[in-house]
Amino acid sequence: MSYQCSVFSIQCSAFSYQFVIPTVLKFSRERTTRNFLLLFFSFLFSTTFSQTKTINVCATCDVKTIKNAIKIAKDNDTIFVKKGIYKEHKINVNKAIHIIGEDYPILDGENKTESIFAIKAANFSISGFHFKNVGMSYTKEIAAIFISKSNNFVIKDNKMDHVFYGFILQRTKYGLLQNNKILGESKTEATSGNGIHLWKCENMRIEKNLVSGMRDGIYLEFVTDSHVSHNTSIKNVRYGLHFMFSHKNEYHHNEFKRNGAGVAVMFSKFIKMHHNTFHYNWGTASYGLLLKEINDAEITDNVFEQNTIGINIDGCNRITYKNNHFIRNGWALKFTGGCYTNLFEYNNFMHNAFDLSYNSRLNDNKFEANYWSEYNGYDIDKNGIGDVAHRPVKLFSYVVNKTPETLVLLRSLFVDIINFSEKVSPVFTPDNLKDEKPLMKPINPLE
Repeated sequence: MSYQCSVFSIQCSAFSYQFVIPTVLKFSRERTTRNFLLLFFSFLFSTTFSQTKTINVCATCDVKTIKNAIKIAKDNDTIFVKKGIYKEHKINVNKAIHIIGEDYPILDGENKTESIFAIKAANFSISGFHFKNVGMSYTKEIAAIFISKSNNFVIKDNKMDHVFYGFILQRTKYGLLQNNKILGESKTEATSGNGIHLWKCENMRIEKNLVSGMRDGIYLEFVTDSHVSHNTSIKNVRYGLHFMFSHKNEYHHNEFKRNGAGVAVMFSKFIKMHHNTFHYNWGTASYGLLLKEINDAEITDNVFEQNTIGINIDGCNRITYKNNHFIRNGWALKFTGGCYTNLFEYNNFMHNAFDLSYNSRLNDNKFEANYWSEYNGYDIDKNGIGDVAHRPVKLFSYVVNKTPETLVLLRSLFVDIINFSEKVSPVFTPDNLKDEKPLMKPINPLE
């Protein structure tokens, strides 16, 4: 029986190993050697990973600044930052480390025109900090946390105030932003930044964040395969959520309240928006949701309550609107561009000034089995479906589109008369724009 000897040299972290293993040409000895190698490498890696260390940062610790802690840290190390005020900015992170704040230590950017954290790394996390005083710049992208070309990370449980941008993420993948609170004091669009700003990212998750007082609460551009859920975006200068050229994303269980113009969704396809609440977005050019050039999407189980316009729809095709609640809006739906092959079914339209505004006599959209509080028909056979079709477009909405000043006549007898005449014999509104199966009772009414 012949033998061969193989020499293996292993270097890992602070360890260096060299060993000789007899290798038998017979199958049984090869299997024994292979099993030995598996056991050895398991021991080696477990020993190596056990060498990760913890670095404490505080005024009385050996390490007094976060920058110095990062310099001496190695991959997989953890940095604990004790409670206190740390006047640091441009803290560069390029290692797979975990930075944890205890009792929300304050990271004060002193209004310098630099981000507090500038990160380009993988497999890292940051949590438990209070960021403040991030400077403003018209030429540089500055944020409390700026992340670029990074992946597999978690940023959670942080507070931010007096920041130009909260987060800026560029070309990142597989990241989680969770339970962060971003509060700004923006007055105008030109002098403010976004709470959470993503550009060319994929497989991101933005969850349970609160954003208020910024330009846009959440902004996404060229972002794909991502989820935005359980966030609250209120009182932002422009949009609660704004995304463009971002495909195959899902937005659900978010609240968008009292924003300058609600939510804007533009130039995207394969979008799912469900179980969101859009309310109290009032203004001369405001809406709950703006859809611009959106195709092949699903908008379901949302609440649009007390907005100037519930949904403003412009150039959108093949969208399913189902199980949505439109309650006490100025306009529930307002079409301002060519829209085709959309389906509206099982929605509640309740007590809106106008349920539907349409800008063309052509109609390629289907309205079926919706509840309309304006419906005056009857149900003789008691099957829950009105026996007479409902026409949701009022002639007066057509007049208001042409001459907005006529809105002051909304509650007049004259308006009731012209609306009734148009309903009986349509002249200005599409002949086939009607709900043939209007429901007699609301679907899943809100409690």
